[in-house]
Amino acid sequence: MAQFITYATAAVFILNIFLAIALIFLERRDPTSTWAWLLVLFFIPIFGFFIYLMFGRQLRKKQLFRWEDRNKIGIEQLVNYQIEAIEDGTFDFRLDDTAHYRDMVYLHLRNNHALLTQDNDVEIFNDGGRKFEALLDDLEHAKDHIHIQYYIFRLDNLGQRILDTLIRKAKSGVKVRVLFDDIGSRGLRKRHFRDLMAVGGEVEAFFPAILPLINPRMNYRNHRKIAIIDGRVGYVGGFNVGDEYLGLNRRFGYWRDTHLRIEGSAVHPLQTRFILDWNQASASHDIEYHERYFPAIPRKGSVGLQIVSSGPDEQWEQIKDGYLKMIHLAKKYIYIQTPYFIPDASFLDALRIACLSGIDVRIMIPNKPDHMFVYWATYSHVGILLRAGAKVYIYENGFIHAKMIVVDDEVATVGTANIDVRSFKLNFEINAFLYDREKSHELAELFEQDMRLSTELTFEAYENRTTNIRFKESVSRLLSPIL
Repeated sequence: MAQFITYATAAVFILNIFLAIALIFLERRDPTSTWAWLLVLFFIPIFGFFIYLMFGRQLRKKQLFRWEDRNKIGIEQLVNYQIEAIEDGTFDFRLDDTAHYRDMVYLHLRNNHALLTQDNDVEIFNDGGRKFEALLDDLEHAKDHIHIQYYIFRLDNLGQRILDTLIRKAKSGVKVRVLFDDIGSRGLRKRHFRDLMAVGGEVEAFFPAILPLINPRMNYRNHRKIAIIDGRVGYVGGFNVGDEYLGLNRRFGYWRDTHLRIEGSAVHPLQTRFILDWNQASASHDIEYHERYFPAIPRKGSVGLQIVSSGPDEQWEQIKDGYLKMIHLAKKYIYIQTPYFIPDASFLDALRIACLSGIDVRIMIPNKPDHMFVYWATYSHVGILLRAGAKVYIYENGFIHAKMIVVDDEVATVGTANIDVRSFKLNFEINAFLYDREKSHELAELFEQDMRLSTELTFEAYENRTTNIRFKESVSRLLSPIL
């Protein structure tokens, strides 16, 4: 027995060496994450091997999302037209707000095929009760189809209320599809939707486990939260489905998040994203193109908007690139709300340079952790920016989960992507980028209202933190590339 243990231990160390070689020479990760995984493999030699198998392997990118009917929508042709029109200076920007950010619009067109739409009406929700009442009302008025996708879908009071509505609509002939993430919605299975499926509804899980508790793709999570009703109304933002998002969880208290309700042509790119994700997850009932999913939408408003998605299947980090472009274009201020602030070097340098250039940089983070290592890594990174002159606010009125950046009362983004390596590289995310003074100003006002419910973390207070906190920061910062 002792000899077997010796041989097994030696085999694990040899496997660690081969994994280390693969990390350095084959997978071509960025240096920071490579060093982090090497530390895990060699400092935790046995468990580190299994941790790497579950969390460290890179995703195969070849043909992950396929939809043969995609060209029938006409988005690709419109994207190519917009690129050419911006290049030759003939693009029809309806508002100066959007024209001012033509470089950023062009970036998202080239980088993500993110069509610019300029006819949108956008409603901003920063309260879960208001958001879900609006969503339930839209579900009740659905005539043709309902497409819902959430990272977390809990069958508690709120989740059951939504499910009951979906069952009722499916019985009336509305086509209902629900997509949830297998890891985010842990414990939830398709069988829990048997009543919905019995009346014609369809349900899929994204990257489901092969065996119970064994999911080799568990590190790659579909973090998107979107809903489309009749191809005319769309939702995107930070709220998942669960009672805690109504502020009913004692641990977190009030849940502060940001979500958008959109009417206008931007609903079509949201629909496309849902169909791509659905068809990837679907085993036997893919969605085929039909005009019902992309109806003609009368002009609802004037907000310029691009829907940008990113994920580990992509060559570039599209949403992060959009964040960086916003920071580089700032002239007056940058407001950021995020539950996790673990940026890579490029993002941290961009904000540091903005601070040192006289830009008013303000960052708002939670006052309590939902993930301990992530919280102290966040604390460590905001400390760096405090030295450069940024202002940091600790939200005290519950838990802030909003993913929002607004710049100069002119451009803003709201979506699912946090300011961390996981959102930039590992998760499948989606954000709306808004080119509109009124909506940007509204988001800035919400930020300033939240400041009154926050405590400012000064540089002096940060410098006087305890030795225990410094130790937690050091360990968490070391692991931050793989958190």
